[in-house]
Amino acid sequence: MSKLTIVPTPIGNLDDITLRAIKVLKSVDIILAEDTRNSGKLLKHFGIETRMTAYHQHNEHKVAENIVQRIANGEAMALITDAGTPAISDPGFLLVRQCVAEGVEVECLPGATAFVPALVNSGLPSDKFFFEGFLPHKKGRQTRLKYLANLPHTIVFYESPHRLLKTLSQIGEFFSVDRQVSVSRELTKMHEETIRGTVTEVVEYFNNNVIKGEIVIVVGQVAQTNITE
Repeated sequence: MSKLTIVPTPIGNLDDITLRAIKVLKSVDIILAEDTRNSGKLLKHFGIETRMTAYHQHNEHKVAENIVQRIANGEAMALITDAGTPAISDPGFLLVRQCVAEGVEVECLPGATAFVPALVNSGLPSDKFFFEGFLPHKKGRQTRLKYLANLPHTIVFYESPHRLLKTLSQIGEFFSVDRQVSVSRELTKMHEETIRGTVTEVVEYFNNNVIKGEIVIVVGQVAQTNITE
């Protein structure tokens, strides 16, 4: 049956792929991949020989309509990104929206995504949380941080290694240096690490240790201040 299937892929440990994901990737006509070279390694590992074509942030506006028409005409396609669930801080939203607008069926499989294990593992309240993803690099960054600082819930960010200390410092500036945070990196991989503490404590740790791997920052709710008389 022709449709678009959103297929999560492992964020590190290849064992995290689901049997259903492998079945779908083997059965569709075409796999839309964020980076065909990177995804080629994954497909080879699982013996998947389905043809790939590139679908990424630099071409999605140009090719989305054509892809939707091809699915409508009978082709079954799967969308994957380099790691995790498509459309979560990765390409995918525009294509799903176009499919919905054109009445093309979309199915999303459950599977790997980085923020869920980081949030659960943080030890911070997870009953209500706000997923921010990546902050703006320049324009609007401070305005966004000021807004987020006033939210009453746990907040989840994605960050790259070379911006981690800058982002933590700004969280300390706009939120509080005493705010509880948890930083997870290299999730599901051999050197997985989660560092918890106040902003000050976590900044001190990463000032003295090598920062590698993709990173999830979880910021806790407003800390309770102890008042001494």
